[in-house]
This record gives sequence, structure tokens and C-alpha cells, in this order.
Amino acid sequence: MSWKNQALVLCAAIMLVTSVPATMPASAASARKIDSDATVALRQLYATMPAARKLARRAKGILVFPRVVKAGFFLGAQYGNGALRRGGRTVGYYRTTAVSYGLQAGAQRFGYAMFFMTNNSLGYLRRSGGWEAGSAPSVVVFDKGAAGGVSTTSIRKNIYVFFFNQRGLMAGLGLQGTKITRITPGR
Repeated sequence: MSWKNQALVLCAAIMLVTSVPATMPASAASARKIDSDATVALRQLYATMPAARKLARRAKGILVFPRVVKAGFFLGAQYGNGALRRGGRTVGYYRTTAVSYGLQAGAQRFGYAMFFMTNNSLGYLRRSGGWEAGSAPSVVVFDKGAAGGVSTTSIRKNIYVFFFNQRGLMAGLGLQGTKITRITPGR
């Protein structure tokens, strides 16, 4: 496939993901289920990565996606529902969707939590009609090794992301567009 056709396929896939209405109901999970899963996921994250607990104490909000499913073979997609927490309480629900294109194959399940360290970064999430990764405030992604060096005095960025509970295998090299949109789940 020529690079022009590849670019068209990627653009079409990104447009599809970003055009999904933010207000469509989260039919896959109820608010109660999302809250329960988010609570369990945060407990597990804090138990395995103490740096996440340190950041949580200073975070203005934490957006946790307890279960994200990703699969692909050349063209890939991922999907998951999550809860935005402020002061330990859920204040909103969000969906993460992504499409990717490139040399990739496999399936994976994982969770991730985004720690918003400033009111501006949290406000951006809440004001935007759909937050697209790469177009918002600066983000730092931690793995277990890098997370060990985090202290409350080394916090300098707006958003920190921790991935957890990774299962399955997804390998590849490609381009990905991710979108986070606010949803209204059923009770």
C-alpha cells in the first residue's frame, strides 16, 4: 500500500474515533460498575507503585480507566470506560478510544490512571469536548522503573500517567490517535 493510501486509512480511522458522540450512553458498563472497578484499580496501583500514591495526595484530579481492551492486526483499536475522581469522589465519567495503524498484531488488556497535577490541566479535560492525547497539556508516562524516582519535589509536569494490570501481548510499530470524551453511563 502506498504511503498516500496509508495516510488516508489512518486519517479515516482517526476521524471515525473522534466523531463518536461524547454524550452516547456507556452501554457496556453502569456508573456503579465503573466506580467499583476504578476503586479496585487504584488500590492495586497504589499497592504496586508507591509513587502513584504520592502523586495522588497532590493531584487535583485522577482519571482512572480500570480496563482498556486493545486489539489489532495492521489496523487496531482500543476502548475503555473510566471515572474522574476529585477528593476520592467520582465527579464524571469518561471513555477512552483509540485507533492505530501500522505493523502490529495481538490483543491486550490494561488499565491506566492520569494524575492531573494542576487546576489548568484538569480544567482542560473538563472544558474540552474531547481531549486528544498529544494536543493537551504536557504528559509524563511512568513505568515501574521510572516511577521509583518520583518524589513530591520532583513533580514538574501537568499530567502523570501510570499503566497497570497489563495482560496479553500486543506488538508493533505504528501511529495511534487517542481520544478521551465525557460520557453519561446508565445507573
